[in-house]
Amino acid sequence: MSTRSDESGSEDTPLEDLVIVDDGRSRPDLLGLIVAHTTTGMVAVDEFHNVVLYNKRAVELGMVRDTIADGVAEAVTEVFVTGIDRHFDFVPPHSSLGFLSTGRTMPRQVENVRCIARLASRDGERYALVFGDDDSTNQRVEATRRDFAANVSHELKTPLGAISLMAEAMLESRDDPQAVEHFGRRVLKEATRMGTLVNELIGLSRLQEGRIPEFQAVDVDSLVEDAVAAAGVSAEVAEIELVADAASGLQIQGDRTLLLTALSNLLVNAINHSPAGEVVSVSRKVVNLDDEEMVVIAVTDRGIGIAPADQQRVFERFFRVDKARSRATGGTGLGLAIVKHVAASHGGHIGLWSRPGTGSTFSLYIPIDPASPSDDGSTNAEELTS
Repeated sequence: MSTRSDESGSEDTPLEDLVIVDDGRSRPDLLGLIVAHTTTGMVAVDEFHNVVLYNKRAVELGMVRDTIADGVAEAVTEVFVTGIDRHFDFVPPHSSLGFLSTGRTMPRQVENVRCIARLASRDGERYALVFGDDDSTNQRVEATRRDFAANVSHELKTPLGAISLMAEAMLESRDDPQAVEHFGRRVLKEATRMGTLVNELIGLSRLQEGRIPEFQAVDVDSLVEDAVAAAGVSAEVAEIELVADAASGLQIQGDRTLLLTALSNLLVNAINHSPAGEVVSVSRKVVNLDDEEMVVIAVTDRGIGIAPADQQRVFERFFRVDKARSRATGGTGLGLAIVKHVAASHGGHIGLWSRPGTGSTFSLYIPIDPASPSDDGSTNAEELTS
């Protein structure tokens, strides 16, 4: 049996329109079960704005308490007047928390609920039916996308502007070889910086998409040795001493190029944030974390340290603790974000201990290769930073 909507959009929907396979069960009971357990918030309101039916999900999304929420009430009024479906976004009260279907509280608040309100009628009585779904994740992703686009535009604009100005200076100084050479070197430096930024963006994008080659056994000692060698020039220029602990004979499973990039980024980051004459050290160890053995490669500096308020943000793309120092060293603000994604793609994570004025330790945790030699001196993760 089918029904036909009138021009206003209202329709009389008999229960016979619903297909129920087992006629031996009570239809109202089945419908009540569906409404109660659906992950969509549902509210039915009569013409006097009295709530006649709602489910628990609607309460969790902040659509209804004792009465319908203000943002929902406006849409309901419009639907009763026009008879036309109304799509709208609803921002619940700040006290509204998201819940999983099990009833367990989610770590974040519900920030946005995407709703549709439509008119339905039965036996001459009209009701506004409001359906809502948590759209907070999509909103956060969209906000992140906007911020990312703005940050990339800003980061590319800076070297492009510098290249443009120095190219003009070169043209004006064409009769001065020394000036041409000076500005030419500056142009080359900015172009290199811009190229590095683009390459790191491409690499980060591939990591986020999960485009990672097949893992192979990676020797931790040679990995550390190559990373230290690669950072040697930067350390020499900054007058920083690089030291590493003794070889361990450990192995991990992973992509060696990505792991080398991550470790090199940690070393360069430590060098850039250390004063001249200090030491940056690299150590490797096996720790037991949640009953899983992990190889931890720790990079420690005696630099400026990171304030507690910034420690949760240092792995964000383009976030810089010291913007002036990052500009001077040509940092892109992507190094630690890449390290975080490399660790995650290998089934590990990145740890941080830091104290302003004392220094920082970034620890790269990667699951140990089962074929790696056992280490009787393994410790708990807490002991690593004590």
